[in-house]
Amino acid sequence: MAHEMELPVLLINIERAAARRALIEGQAAELGIRLERVAGVDGSLVPREDWQDVDLDLFRRRNGRPMMAGEYGCYRSHINAFRQLIDSGRKAALVIEDDVALTRDLMERAAAIAAMAPDDCVVKLVNHRTVAFQHRFTSARGDRIGVSRFGPQGSSACYLLTEKAARRLIEAMLPQSLPLDSALERSWQHGVPVLTAERNLIDFGALRSETLIASRADYRDQKLRGWKKMPTHLFRIQEAARRFAESIRQR
Repeated sequence: MAHEMELPVLLINIERAAARRALIEGQAAELGIRLERVAGVDGSLVPREDWQDVDLDLFRRRNGRPMMAGEYGCYRSHINAFRQLIDSGRKAALVIEDDVALTRDLMERAAAIAAMAPDDCVVKLVNHRTVAFQHRFTSARGDRIGVSRFGPQGSSACYLLTEKAARRLIEAMLPQSLPLDSALERSWQHGVPVLTAERNLIDFGALRSETLIASRADYRDQKLRGWKKMPTHLFRIQEAARRFAESIRQR
């Protein structure tokens, strides 16, 4: 699908994350990787009444808590990355967040995956977990690519994105009713095949612990309790069934 030298790297970064940008740009310079910055949306600077394309009630029911400003900003930032790829006229790109650690062989391995992947898909190259992996193909560099039958896998820190997929996602993933990580994996909803590497191609960087979205305490404090969380439990059961059915359908 894409030759190594034709695969741009889109770096999502917000203005106040200057230290992260400096660190990853230094890595890229050493490795000969050219980064193209995507202007991230800092959710903490956008008043809630100005949030666009969100369904706050549905988000609360599906997630068992209100949407956080950082989640809104993250989602809009990735939408900006989709738009930037479309506007560039290129066929595919590697989308990365600014808390990953680049490696010397990343572009070579990503290009080998792109050469075999469908031209309308997303391939996640970093995940927090991959359960019941279903193999689809192995790249020339030995990376096994397939689907995870159970999820969500978490993390959208690094993924291969095709232009055809970006065009579909920019319409089908709005309005927002889930965090970006969960929404991106929902092939059964947006219609874009989402593949995954069996093992992460890269790791997270030294500044990852300095979260820009929310801490665990923030999530815990916002959670609904008792019967109020029943719609969330039901939604998650339905999602697990839909995900498994989709993995069977795509075989």
